[in-house]
Amino acid sequence: MENQIALQLLQDLSVPGRRATAFPPEELAEAGTSSQIPDEHRADHTLSLPELSEGDIVRHYVSLSQRNMSVDTHFYPLGSCTMKYNPKRHERWAGMNGFINAHPYAETNDIQGLLAVLYEMQEMLGEIAGLPSVSLHPAAGAQGEFAAILTASAYFASKGEDRKTVVFPASAHGTNPASAAMAGYKCVQLKPSSTGLVNLDDLKQHLSEEVAVFMITNPNTIGLFEKDIQKISEMLHDVGGLVYIDGANMNAILGKTRPGDFGGDMMHYNVHKTFTGPHGAGGPGAGPIAVRDFLGDYLPGPIVTRETDAQGKTVYKLSKPPKSVGQLRSFIGNIGILLRGYFYIRTLGGVGLREVSEHAVLNANYLLSQLKDVLDVPNGDRCMHEFVASAAPLKKQGVTAMDIAKRLLDYGFHAPTVYFPLVIPEAMMMEPTETESKLTLDRFADTIKAILAEDPETLRSAPLTTPVSRPDEVKAAREPVLSYCPCPTAFEVEAPKGVKETVPSYI
Repeated sequence: MENQIALQLLQDLSVPGRRATAFPPEELAEAGTSSQIPDEHRADHTLSLPELSEGDIVRHYVSLSQRNMSVDTHFYPLGSCTMKYNPKRHERWAGMNGFINAHPYAETNDIQGLLAVLYEMQEMLGEIAGLPSVSLHPAAGAQGEFAAILTASAYFASKGEDRKTVVFPASAHGTNPASAAMAGYKCVQLKPSSTGLVNLDDLKQHLSEEVAVFMITNPNTIGLFEKDIQKISEMLHDVGGLVYIDGANMNAILGKTRPGDFGGDMMHYNVHKTFTGPHGAGGPGAGPIAVRDFLGDYLPGPIVTRETDAQGKTVYKLSKPPKSVGQLRSFIGNIGILLRGYFYIRTLGGVGLREVSEHAVLNANYLLSQLKDVLDVPNGDRCMHEFVASAAPLKKQGVTAMDIAKRLLDYGFHAPTVYFPLVIPEAMMMEPTETESKLTLDRFADTIKAILAEDPETLRSAPLTTPVSRPDEVKAAREPVLSYCPCPTAFEVEAPKGVKETVPSYI
């Protein structure tokens, strides 16, 4: 039963004089904290902070957290995002004192153990990709894309080539053209094909010595492996261009094939997707990139290097590649996420990583087999780790993909990705991942079937059990109310010298 009182705003729960912890005034005076804060950094007014007990605070936040859906509490088939369960042992190892107490400005001699782990992570990511030069620096997948495009741009500039175009298929992630445009390239989108794969005829029409990079996700966003990827790579290389592999879907091919082996020149990882790490709500993430040898000198840095000193001792250092595009993130990157991924890879090993992909593909095809008779699945006889169904045939009943997604929340399932990729109308992209059981997949499939048999008006009104049903999504995004205001326009506070002052509302 939900604690409605605890869910009130903290300001509304506030009782004057209530405290979680009260320090004796003499201890505060002895600590001298006030005198250590420069005047220019002190607040002009006493803040109107809520006054609460520890119990008030704990119950409030725990009650709020119980309203959330997460991979720890619910099945989360969010296609294209690989929301797999994250083993907690990796959290514990990444939180060991030797890691979390390392200061960002520590001398490299004092963090040799941490650098050794990161160097090994670089080596493992290079081996998995088939692309030996690695930078752990980018802070997320999208920044990894951008970093790789900058790396390619620096490479072409060093050769005196002024290439102007980046090409991508119609099913590309939106971050692909965004990264290319930010790097100053003209973006060219290919026409969709009837097979869901790259339109080779259209690609051929756009290839020239002006093309710098072809950006492609493989397996693609429809859940299909680009069977002509080697031919595509050869077409790009014939005009001097490079092939960039968006690594968002690496969960489907770990240990099965490598981007470097099928012609890719650059790729990024989403460590939090493919391996392990907290995911959702915007981060944190890590987006290492792996590239071919001839691009290694242009990578963002610093990167970790290993040397042998005069005494024959192995020494790890931080180095910037000689023609580096520069530093895109503070220090070495999001080390906490990289460590989680490192322990995931070390735990599973090569055989385990291969089994991850096998089980992810098996689960996706099993779920596909349970749903393809009730939902249209274009190009979907078989899939890799995800598939895209279409709710378009249901529109004649007034039911949309969004209606089904909202109704799933009432049954305790997170909704799949909807309306992406754009090449499939009323798209519903589902990715069960390797960590879900057959029982969970059966329950989800049975729920979808039950929802499709419901009254359309019920679906259009869903969700019926959540605190908020259907907010105005545009207004919620454009006019968010992020601060508490105790009164419509202004409130009084106690100034330091006992003078009452009026402070404007923070809304």
